[in-house]
Amino acid sequence: MEPPAPRRRVTIVDVARHAQVSTTAVSKVLRNAYGASPEMHAKVRRAIDELGYRPHAGARGLRGQTYTIGVMLPDIRNPFFPEILDGITATLEGTEYQVFLGPGCNGEKAEARVTEAMIDRGMDGIIMIAPVSSRAHLEHVASSVPTVVVGRHGSSPVYDTVADDDIEGASLVVGHLAGLGHRRIAHIEHRETDPTRLAEMPNARRADGYRQAMRAHGLAEWIDVVSTSYTQEGGYQGAKELLDRPHPPTAVFAGADVVAMGVLEAVAEAGLSVPGDVSVAGYDNTTFAALGPISLTSVDQAGYEIGRNAARLLLDRMADRQRPPVRIKLSPALVPRRTTAPPPE
Repeated sequence: MEPPAPRRRVTIVDVARHAQVSTTAVSKVLRNAYGASPEMHAKVRRAIDELGYRPHAGARGLRGQTYTIGVMLPDIRNPFFPEILDGITATLEGTEYQVFLGPGCNGEKAEARVTEAMIDRGMDGIIMIAPVSSRAHLEHVASSVPTVVVGRHGSSPVYDTVADDDIEGASLVVGHLAGLGHRRIAHIEHRETDPTRLAEMPNARRADGYRQAMRAHGLAEWIDVVSTSYTQEGGYQGAKELLDRPHPPTAVFAGADVVAMGVLEAVAEAGLSVPGDVSVAGYDNTTFAALGPISLTSVDQAGYEIGRNAARLLLDRMADRQRPPVRIKLSPALVPRRTTAPPPE
């Protein structure tokens, strides 16, 4: 039995015949151009739905626009990043733009490969979430295609940025724990391998905010930072190191909620309880932080709003490549839950 012949692609000519209008009229409706009446829009849209017509992406690309937006995610396992993605897709919902994801894998080479592929495929804009690439590479990408960078601090003349006030977020955590009576408050940070990026990276800002807040609360002698990674394994290893101290901390500030999950695992493995023996706080206020069995104290940096702002800036940037760059910094809020309490006597 021979396989069925492939179905012929519906064209703009088919839509025009079905709607009994000219191909020019269909083109105007597709481009939302001036000169198409509401009645014309209704007829053409009805024909498009009935025939299942879809614009040919390759042909659109030849005309200089593909209606595609690339989003680079550094780690698909981190539950905070989907919240940013939700904000992006919600903002683009009423447009013709389609989002395509690319994994950056927390590495410069992988990020370069993904972003270059997005550029080569003619994507109209790129949103890079928490990139680890150098400023030079980010500006190279932005010089080729409209770009918004999420999570990086600092500014550039060629791309827009959206970030959380990470220093303030860390201060909120330390203030909360110090207010409960904790003194030995430790922090697990993401190890930064490139000193030239320190001023821009959110992990470095959170560590700086932790140190500044500890000094502000008169706790400088108890500053204790362990450098691992923003992963569950990083939190687990960092907590094991902290709990092996001669005088272990009574509270741990994890630089991300996914790190806090590893801390909770290590504390339980050591036969200790949270918050009875050790208080734990995270950062990101991801969906699982609010789950009853976890109930993690965390910093809400409004991932959904970060995504909405990033998409809005990208739409503006695609409409006007020459406009001045925009920096948006969102204010975080602390969400106390059951993983933090006064220290044991």
